[in-house]
Amino acid sequence: MQPGKFITFEGGEGAGKSTQIKRLAASLESAGIPVTETREPGGSLGAETIRGLVLDPDKDWDAPTETLLHFAARADHYTTLITPTLKQGGWVLSDRFADSTRAYQGYGLGLDMAAIEMLYDLALGDFRPDLTLILNIPVETGMERIRSRAGNPDRYEQMDIEFHNRLRDGFLQIARKEPDRCAVIDAAADIDTVTARIRDCVSARLGVKLTA
Repeated sequence: MQPGKFITFEGGEGAGKSTQIKRLAASLESAGIPVTETREPGGSLGAETIRGLVLDPDKDWDAPTETLLHFAARADHYTTLITPTLKQGGWVLSDRFADSTRAYQGYGLGLDMAAIEMLYDLALGDFRPDLTLILNIPVETGMERIRSRAGNPDRYEQMDIEFHNRLRDGFLQIARKEPDRCAVIDAAADIDTVTARIRDCVSARLGVKLTA
């Protein structure tokens, strides 16, 4: 059996990843491709437990501790859900993956990138996403979207504008370093336009024919 594809969605707060994952999943399923949607931190029982700790607005984790929590969750997610699904031929769409740790804890909070890569190698070895879609929007636009949502913001959403600017720059640097894996999608347009851009990118990069 041919293994499935692993697509990750990355980007700053308010970029619209959750909405676009659902839309891409629907397009893939219409093409007869089995799809599993997941998220990070989370995606497995153990990882979801850690998610509650990481995103708790009352916690004030330092960058090293936070990074260790993320990779503990990621290792469980990878072993429990991602790998078995791909081996069975299913495609996996993940709302965030390791690039978020590079961007948030590395570029955003200043943790040594070498330490992050060491943990990546320990948890995941040479595993890499088949395609990473980085949804890029101006920071102010993303924060306006966050403020318009119901509910309380999480730890990251509460951080200052300087952090979010570093975050955006970090994602763009990641894309420049790995252009074969990463595609930057202009996510400032209306939802349907962004959906079409993503669908066209997936079709071109992964050789599948997707329709609206």
